[in-house]
Amino acid sequence: MDLATAPLAWGLTRGMARTLGVNLVEAVTDGWYSRAELARLVDSCAACGLSQACTAWLAVTPKAEALPSFCSNKSEIEALSV
Repeated sequence: MDLATAPLAWGLTRGMARTLGVNLVEAVTDGWYSRAELARLVDSCAACGLSQACTAWLAVTPKAEALPSFCSNKSEIEALSV
């Protein structure tokens, strides 16, 4: 992962999860998700290339029942919201 994009990717990944009511830090500390799995989500986000679309969606979507189809972590984050 490029260190310059890591904070952005973490923020976007966390933001997407929050729209579904998922707290990724709590998921790790509570044992529902491992640090390695969380790192993989952030890496996937960083490699996605759609950060502008993600930022625009997050800007107008404080809460959601599902993530947009362009989200590379859609299925994994939605699975945590169940």
